[in-house]
Amino acid sequence: MIQTSSTHTPSNRPVHGGNLAWAAAIADCSPDSLLDFSASINPLGPPESVMQAMTEALGQLRHYPDPSYSNLRHALADHHQLPPDWVLPGNGAAELLTWAARDLAEAGTDCHLLTPAFGDYGRALAAFDVAVRPWPLSLEGIDSLDLAMSWPEPKDTSILINNPHNPTGRLFTLAELEPLLERYATVVVDEAFMDFVPPNQQPSVIRYLGRYPSLVVLRSLTKFYTLPGLRLGYALGHPDRLLRWQRWRDPWPVNALAAAAAIAAVGDIAFQRRTWEWLPPARKALFNGLQAMPGLSPLAGAANYLLVKTTTPAPLLQGLLLRHHQVLIRDCLSFAELGPAYFRVAVRTEAENARLLTALSQGIAV
Repeated sequence: MIQTSSTHTPSNRPVHGGNLAWAAAIADCSPDSLLDFSASINPLGPPESVMQAMTEALGQLRHYPDPSYSNLRHALADHHQLPPDWVLPGNGAAELLTWAARDLAEAGTDCHLLTPAFGDYGRALAAFDVAVRPWPLSLEGIDSLDLAMSWPEPKDTSILINNPHNPTGRLFTLAELEPLLERYATVVVDEAFMDFVPPNQQPSVIRYLGRYPSLVVLRSLTKFYTLPGLRLGYALGHPDRLLRWQRWRDPWPVNALAAAAAIAAVGDIAFQRRTWEWLPPARKALFNGLQAMPGLSPLAGAANYLLVKTTTPAPLLQGLLLRHHQVLIRDCLSFAELGPAYFRVAVRTEAENARLLTALSQGIAV
């Protein structure tokens, strides 16, 4: 007889946010009853335009998607004012990160990785045996990156960095980033949360793509447009690199509904403006509420989440909030440099943020 076991037991701690099945087992409730602050997803969406576009695309399910994704690539290219062959849609940014890691392995380079780092970077790099050189980021103050670190032969190595940085939310300037483009064989910049920064404040390196063939930018549509279950991202880079990635992967990585959703999403100017107007005051109010609590020290950030240092061990606090308030926060045990001294929370609506602050105040007092 084949023995089975649950994949969502309380001891099976997730390495990503948003694992509601795991959290519901601890809270002893249905996943729908949880208030999720562990996944940094825009609470204002999905946009109605996206839902309508997917409804209208239902008839396309009887056909295979266009393997070249011409309409989708043109929409994304127009969004960034690039030629379409500089765009490669993918099944979430995670899929494209896999091909970025294979690219580094094919080039035979080590990879400098800014740490603490999103856990999926390690997964992708390990899958292709890419040697990782950790690049520690100070969590104290607003010190600049140390660009004068004594790494040997930078031209023979690559670098992977995200901006805004996950999990700290720090936004790096173009003055900090441009020297990296000149120093390294390949530079992968994950801008999964850049959409949350208003366009006139975005230090996106997309503007440098034509100047540096070594640069590739990864973008996500699932966080800003509230579509994590749909899986949709894209890479921007030199056409030769993207053609190589295309040859490595399945012919239809993006389904018809996701393609329709993406085209509608990047064209929804009203939703984008509403998000840019909502986030700064909501983030500031949540930051102030967290800062006012004894034992909590939030870090200022530019994204839709806040990293918080805590004197109460984060896993203990997470369990208390789940069991007593059905509120899920993200502990940072999966970030080796952070451990139990930190947790991360998404910025949600005013009422939801107030519920989080109430739950935390009671959890800290226990």
